[in-house]
Amino acid sequence: ETFCDSVTYSALQFLSRVAMAFQRAAMVAARASILCYFLASIGSGVSAFAPPSSLPCRSTSSTCRYADAVASDATADDTSTKAPPGEIIRRRNLAIISHPDSGKTTMTEKLLLYGGAIQQAGAVRQKADQRSTSSDFMEMEVERGISVSSTVMTFDYGVHRVNILDTPGHQDFSEDTYRALAAADNAVMLLDAAKGLEPQTRKLFEVTRMRGLPLFTFVNKMDRPALSPYDIMDQIEAEFGLETHPILWPIGDGERFRGVLDRTTDVVHFYSKGTRRGDKADVVEVPLADTETVREYVDDPELFDQLYEDHELLNGILPELDMARVMDASQSPLFFGSAITNFGVQLFLDKFMDMGTMPVGREALRGEAVPQQASEEVAPDDDDFSCFVFKTQANLDPRHRDRLAFIRIVSGTYTRGMKVGHSRSKPSKRYNLAQGQMLFGQDRETIDVAYPGDVIGINNPGNFAIGDTLYSGAKRVAFPGIPSFSPEKFAYIRNPNPSSYKSFQKGIDQLLQEGAVQSLRLRNDDGGGPLILAAVGQLQFEVVQARLRSEYGVESSLEPIAFTMARWADGGWDAVEEADAAGKLFGIMIVQDRWGRPVLLFRNDWKAAGVAEEEKYLELVPWSYPPQIE
Repeated sequence: ETFCDSVTYSALQFLSRVAMAFQRAAMVAARASILCYFLASIGSGVSAFAPPSSLPCRSTSSTCRYADAVASDATADDTSTKAPPGEIIRRRNLAIISHPDSGKTTMTEKLLLYGGAIQQAGAVRQKADQRSTSSDFMEMEVERGISVSSTVMTFDYGVHRVNILDTPGHQDFSEDTYRALAAADNAVMLLDAAKGLEPQTRKLFEVTRMRGLPLFTFVNKMDRPALSPYDIMDQIEAEFGLETHPILWPIGDGERFRGVLDRTTDVVHFYSKGTRRGDKADVVEVPLADTETVREYVDDPELFDQLYEDHELLNGILPELDMARVMDASQSPLFFGSAITNFGVQLFLDKFMDMGTMPVGREALRGEAVPQQASEEVAPDDDDFSCFVFKTQANLDPRHRDRLAFIRIVSGTYTRGMKVGHSRSKPSKRYNLAQGQMLFGQDRETIDVAYPGDVIGINNPGNFAIGDTLYSGAKRVAFPGIPSFSPEKFAYIRNPNPSSYKSFQKGIDQLLQEGAVQSLRLRNDDGGGPLILAAVGQLQFEVVQARLRSEYGVESSLEPIAFTMARWADGGWDAVEEADAAGKLFGIMIVQDRWGRPVLLFRNDWKAAGVAEEEKYLELVPWSYPPQIE
């Protein structure tokens, strides 16, 4: 597919500005219709709004696919719960993953800035004249300058509805990141240009590969001394077996960083910082063919020569971008820039809107579960509504002590007040989704409808757990659950002040329900004994204590327990009692989880592996799922 001859590069930019102007002026459907009509009116030759032929697309552009879908929507049955095609096509969601301190939250803020969702980007560690970030709003996140919980930001950009999932980078919160990736259709891997691949990036990459997510790579912090772009490409291919294809290529690094070459258009973008920290960068665009103007703006003979050498080399040795390979995660579009100075951020956002995949279906079981039942795909355009819970959180609004379940809509249309079934409840049990909320960090807005690809919050009556499926049809639908993984840190938590018992108990109950940590009790404890907290890392304990203090006004004390892993005994209590009576569980702590199921705590891998091998009837597993609700 190629640009039509009648549409020049400057005209395309003008249309982009028109789309942005409509963003705040009208409802989304009206805005998109006007934009598509305007595109069509330029000339009958305009049939696609796509990259040059050097970058083949999956199909026609997202803008014109949306135009076709709008026409289809106009003839749709208003009473159907089936999602309108135009609403499906215009949705994009992405999760951002990285090692800590790679600039992930800053990148999120700048995407919001260029998406028009905020007027000035916040700082992770703000000074007196700077606002805080939209995604890090908890008191501990603001104080420490780290993300401790995944956050959802929803905004409109041109004709698109965008959902960004900002995930924690710290390894202690990797379980929360795993859950957020379950809701994503695309992933952005953020790298520090000076460090390349780092340990947590490697771990999170394996999760995206397991999920088969299209992966976009953004090499950040080019305003600092950096590794060679070729070295970074070699690192990714050598360690991940993933071929990268540069879309934005850097011109220099550190103090010599001038801007980026957009290889899809052969236009060089020269940047200068905004007048205030957090403002958009000023940009000058120069065609690569205009060598004298490029030379003037580069103002460095070595960088000038390197730019043209790199351009020729990349065009000569690299295969073309193959969007089919991007979609199956065997090739990654590669971008270079600097989030803190805004260099390359809007270009990345624009490219992602066209390259990123629209919402995709999910495998699920339909009807009553039977052994060896085959799963089938639930597509976004299925007739019935379905979604799954990937996160729960308490106290987004501390004044009301609320509890929200974050859901990712897979198919159909959410409508306010609809009644749905619950995958772990009896088929006859129905829940009323009285109020759906669009999320923007800590802020929320009540909505009447939502569509596949959307991530929204719903009130949690206490029965919705992470991994649950909600559905509107007569047949039960169950998407694969999201497991809780084996914790590695254990500690008794106690209330040092008996007068605050009720507040302490309420805080603990709500934090446990949202999965901040797991809870265990001694094997014969019916609820009156000491509570054991179980976490992947020490920082999770600190978050629980900080939130108890700030949100519930209570103090707490922790007493560590010297065990390093947990295994659930799927064989049940009879199997555990048999092994214990035979002396097979010496040195192992026997506890129960929040649903009364047996869990064994081990001090090391060797002991756990030995018991699992010798006492197979215990059926030890390193994860758990919520049980069925009777």
